[in-house]
Amino acid sequence: MEENTGVGIRVAAGIFLTIMLITIVVIITISSQDAAKQGQTKMASITTQLSETEFNTYNNTTLSGSQVLNAIRQYMNLTQFGLRVTTGKGATDYYGNRFNDSTGEITNSDTEKKLNLNDAENQSEPEYINPSGQFKSTIVRDKNNMIRGIIFIQQ
Repeated sequence: MEENTGVGIRVAAGIFLTIMLITIVVIITISSQDAAKQGQTKMASITTQLSETEFNTYNNTTLSGSQVLNAIRQYMNLTQFGLRVTTGKGATDYYGNRFNDSTGEITNSDTEKKLNLNDAENQSEPEYINPSGQFKSTIVRDKNNMIRGIIFIQQ
């Protein structure tokens, strides 16, 4: 009779330990899923910040005309992105896509993009960007807070 009691206690203890082990594994799994979700959220935030870091130098700063020309060369081929330059002669020209200043929405198709700097580099044209000129830059965002363009206005 004592043998059955001992075996019963061992079986009960084994079942109890198994249930405890399963409970611990479930708790660890749930807490690690929450940590993984938080990690994914933070990674998405960091990725967004890093993708916008390259444009921070153009946010409400004054740049030289040569920096404006370099920015045009670098960004005019991006999809869903444009640059607007207003020169001291009052001429306004878009490079890459045209966009709405207030909403940031792209207003033309990819086939209508301006992808050359001929007028910007020709001193006789009103669109000429003087490499030593000073330009105030502003970033344009759309309703989703995505950067869609940069505006350069000569001072």
